Amino acid sequence: MRKENMMAEIADKNIAAPEVETAERRPLPRWVITTVSVGCLVGFWEIFGRDINPVFGSYPSAIAVAFWELLKAGTLWKALLESLQPFVVGYLLAIVIGIPLGLVIGRFRTAEAALGIYVTAGYAMPLVALVPLLILWLGLGFKVKVSVIFLMALFPICINTWLGVIAVPKTLIEVGKSFVAPNHVILRRIVLPATLPYIMAGVRLAVGRAVVAMVIAEFFTTISGLGAVIINSANNFDTATMFVPIILLMLMAIGLNSLIGYVERKVAPWQAEIAGRERE
Repeated sequence: MRKENMMAEIADKNIAAPEVETAERRPLPRWVITTVSVGCLVGFWEIFGRDINPVFGSYPSAIAVAFWELLKAGTLWKALLESLQPFVVGYLLAIVIGIPLGLVIGRFRTAEAALGIYVTAGYAMPLVALVPLLILWLGLGFKVKVSVIFLMALFPICINTWLGVIAVPKTLIEVGKSFVAPNHVILRRIVLPATLPYIMAGVRLAVGRAVVAMVIAEFFTTISGLGAVIINSANNFDTATMFVPIILLMLMAIGLNSLIGYVERKVAPWQAEIAGRERE
């Protein structure tokens, strides 16, 4: 009896004891981490960059002064516009052609056997080696720049789309066939939505290759745009000015990457939920 009373008292104490709620620690937003990281890099670069010979390097404040000088002279905006025109045309052509091509290659066995080998070879081939041949075919102007950007950006988009189609679960295809859906309906209603994350990944990868192709085209063809600013400042040993278009190209690639990520979240919002990642 005494033992039962003691057990009852212990149970009452446990019930009466208040529950201690442990507050979860809220993680820092991504933009805060990114800002701190970039700030530390710029700070170290500013401190140690001043000790480097200006011929071999520069530092952020000198680059900012060179940026302002190019901006006042109007050189930077003119060069950026000249570079963006072939970039936009070539990159959009790569998206418009690469996505349908990847869907067809991944969906149909005959197309994969006939065209897959060329896509794989084109991705692995050093396309820079084709620039002299493209110059012979298309000249030194706008067309050759568009073609270089198009070829550099096409294959990542096509291959990622192709792999995405292959990764579509077979059960989804069988559901479409059970409803007697034709191939084009299965491709548009089932395969394409399931492949969207792969497509957007390919489009993101193609941004970097397209930016590189844009500069390469300006180096090897008519020297113009941001490539001309880089070459002219390098020939004059003006390192600070040379860094301006380089940093501008990096910022452009980052901005386009963020824009594609925003579009991805809009057209495929379920992907973030499946991955379990928070977007802050």
